[in-house]
Amino acid sequence: MRTLLYVPIIHTSADLGSLAGDVTKRGIADLGEDVWKDHIKRVEGLWDAISHYFDSIDVSGMKIYQDGMVVGGEMGQNIVEEIAKAGSRNHELVSSLLKRGAILVKTEDFNLVKEERDRLLSITQAKSITQKIIAFIRYKLIKKRLLNKRDKFIAQIINETLNQGETGIIFMGAYHNIKKWLPNDIQIKEIKDANKVKEYQSLLPFCSKNRKRFEELGRYLISEINY
Repeated sequence: MRTLLYVPIIHTSADLGSLAGDVTKRGIADLGEDVWKDHIKRVEGLWDAISHYFDSIDVSGMKIYQDGMVVGGEMGQNIVEEIAKAGSRNHELVSSLLKRGAILVKTEDFNLVKEERDRLLSITQAKSITQKIIAFIRYKLIKKRLLNKRDKFIAQIINETLNQGETGIIFMGAYHNIKKWLPNDIQIKEIKDANKVKEYQSLLPFCSKNRKRFEELGRYLISEINY
């Protein structure tokens, strides 16, 4: 039996690089500054809960698969350290796990990750409203297909590199769905319920109309993870 600790994540601004400024501006414009700040606090609380969980277990020898990680080995570790220095909670945690004996594995296909990022950049860098709308529509048309390709590739990498008796840890954006591509002999243990994390993100733009459920999910995000 092979085991995969599945960690559904919400990216922080430090993970987004050049996209961060536009995402923050749009979040404040759409939701208001107070709601956006509360959202940021919940995301930080989610990372606190995830970090506390991994503080409690022995990760030596576990293989780490990371959303967006297109290289492994020393080069991958250098990337992790650079993004961690920029304030990424995700990469700070991965860095800590590597220092405790975990092993970083190349997780994604460079061309697929680049294609998605280029599409997103075309939206944020558009010089007019018309260009922004066109870029957004083009991205929406390929988003699901591209996500499926990435998920299938990630699942293949896990299947090829996670050996019998080993445990892996995957940090994966909640909108991904790699589980359907994984073989049945990999036992998946969700550290947080991926559906709830995804639902929280889906409700964020409409939180004022779904206040009760949104607040309930927000409390779930920051809740302690049972060991």
